[in-house]
Amino acid sequence: MPTVTLLFTDIEGSTALWEQDGSRMSQALAAHDALARDAVETHHGQVVKTTGDGVHAVFDHALDALAATVDLQQALNDPAATSGVPLRVRCGLHKGMVERRDDDYFGSPVNRAARIMSAAHGGQVLLSRAVVDDVADKLPAEVALRDLGKVRLKDLATPEHVYQVMHPQLRPVSGTAFAGRHANNLPHLATAFIGRANELAELGRLLAGARALTLTGAGGSGKTRLSLQAAADALERFPDGAWLAELAPLADPGLVAQTVATVLGLKEERGRSIAQTLCEHVKDKQLLLLLDNCEHLLDGCAQLVDTLVRRCPGVRILASSRQALGIAGEQIYRVPSLTLPDRRQIATQQSVRPYESVQLFIDRALLVRTDFQVTDRNAPALASLCRQLDGIPSRDRAGGGASAHTFRRRDRPQTGPAFPPVDGGLADRTAAPSDTSFADRLELRPAAGAGETAVAAAVGVCRRVDPGSGGSSLRRRRPGR
Repeated sequence: MPTVTLLFTDIEGSTALWEQDGSRMSQALAAHDALARDAVETHHGQVVKTTGDGVHAVFDHALDALAATVDLQQALNDPAATSGVPLRVRCGLHKGMVERRDDDYFGSPVNRAARIMSAAHGGQVLLSRAVVDDVADKLPAEVALRDLGKVRLKDLATPEHVYQVMHPQLRPVSGTAFAGRHANNLPHLATAFIGRANELAELGRLLAGARALTLTGAGGSGKTRLSLQAAADALERFPDGAWLAELAPLADPGLVAQTVATVLGLKEERGRSIAQTLCEHVKDKQLLLLLDNCEHLLDGCAQLVDTLVRRCPGVRILASSRQALGIAGEQIYRVPSLTLPDRRQIATQQSVRPYESVQLFIDRALLVRTDFQVTDRNAPALASLCRQLDGIPSRDRAGGGASAHTFRRRDRPQTGPAFPPVDGGLADRTAAPSDTSFADRLELRPAAGAGETAVAAAVGVCRRVDPGSGGSSLRRRRPGR
């Protein structure tokens, strides 16, 4: 039996792309197939067959397979090459002894290569340890490998040690496919998680018992970030991993099951619905499924979650939504605001630091300006600002980042409130220059030399509009007027 390197590819989110514009997607797929065949054959490989929205190819040498895969991903960087349809293609490479029969290949290495591909994000190339052992000492100068550790792959008894291909011309992938010992697609976030110790402890307790747990709250309250952290903390409990399905881009409730199935690397099977395929796949697994931003797809989410709860005893659902799903057995947890400085307490450098809203503000401000400091002089303004932003994390993040350049208070005593009252209405963004603005009241001034950019950033302190939540926006003031 020959030893070959196997390449599998697949287009991430292809079902949604077909639904959006089938005609353009047909053209894009034809262009994709031509690019894939050209890359494979240029590097002495053979396309065995197309697999729906992907290809299966073989190579005698692993280095040729790697070169072809990198070339294909670079070609796909330009949407013009695929009829203006951006395609994010996941790729998996594995090497092993296979059986060749009727111009096709069979054996365990074929299955493993396909599973490695299914574990990748769109735009990501994953290699098995067998491939890396072959190519590690002869990689091109521009190619590097990131060790993602051992992971469990669908329906395979033994885990696989996988590596991500890094190349300056490849499309950046947000997060890696895996973290820790168990497979997952939780993103690796660039900023620190602040506070929420009590909430995480409570969610950990609830996840141990509830089959379906929904985090509710207004837009910007931190539901998504809290659910991601809770999932990361609970990952060791789920041998089959934790999987995030991001639902915000969807408009059709009927695509919820398809989106979840795509995350798990599943495709439709003849004679059964995608929901049936999904349930059959996870019915004997122990995994955590995160459904993020369910509020505009309540019917679709409720139907899927109810089915999974009834038919898949090892599956836990952690959903985030502005409204509860409304199904039997659902555990609802309303996400509270971050802790706020006490109005009755004198605000000093030491007294404001224990509060979560202040900690988040400081953390994000330091990302923008490393010399930002809380002092006894600016602590009262900082405390008042955090209270005005209501402890909503998205507002504190925006405020912290924007005001790092401009957070200065005049030494003279203030008359009247330091901040305007928040009335929950939407202020006019095109207000006349003479109108009193939040930035005016805060008396933000640009750092020396910062000019208009800093003032524009300072205005970002104003609370942003959370769609559908009735949050406030505050007026913008152009500098020099």
